[in-house]
Amino acid sequence: MKAQTKESQSALSQNQIIDLLKKGNLRFLENQTLSRNLQQQVEETSGGQFPFATVLSCIDSRIPVETIFDQGIGDLFSVRIAGNFVNDDILGSMEFACKLAGSKVLVVLGHTACGAVKGACDGAELGKLTGMLEKIKPAVKAVTNPVDAAQRTSANLDFVNEVAVKNVSFTIDDIRSGSEVLAEMENNGEIQIVGAMYEVATGKVAFL
Repeated sequence: MKAQTKESQSALSQNQIIDLLKKGNLRFLENQTLSRNLQQQVEETSGGQFPFATVLSCIDSRIPVETIFDQGIGDLFSVRIAGNFVNDDILGSMEFACKLAGSKVLVVLGHTACGAVKGACDGAELGKLTGMLEKIKPAVKAVTNPVDAAQRTSANLDFVNEVAVKNVSFTIDDIRSGSEVLAEMENNGEIQIVGAMYEVATGKVAFL
């Protein structure tokens, strides 16, 4: 597999890119990942990079983005932060990826059993983590069921996972409201912003 070039990046449509990611995840699930000469891809990308997609995901060690989508060096921009939310620095990185480097699809990838979401559900407090988890708490509040406070904790994985899905949706909203550049690109049809969830028990990615 050769690394992406400007020509191959330009030739891909947004729907084709999403299909590439879906097929890559299917290969990962079936343990049929493509054979790549990674050293060759290092050499091929030494003069420039032309990733077709940007993925915002959690720092969780169980979700190596290139691996779960079966992509190689130079295929994806990968942005990772606990709880897969955005701030100005992340938005700026995404603006570079899409506006300047030609990435056409922006994926916000949440996951089941997310530790950051669990911490937000439980109101965990620890140093800088306390302020970080505040970014996720709006998603906790937005999931109205169950009503019983005793069921709205990290012990209730169904609740945690619902919050994780809601957090993906809120993050997409924050991208649109927080970056005029990315919002304009989406409105002009230059990029597509999509959400997805990774199932840590199976390795499957479901696009939302």
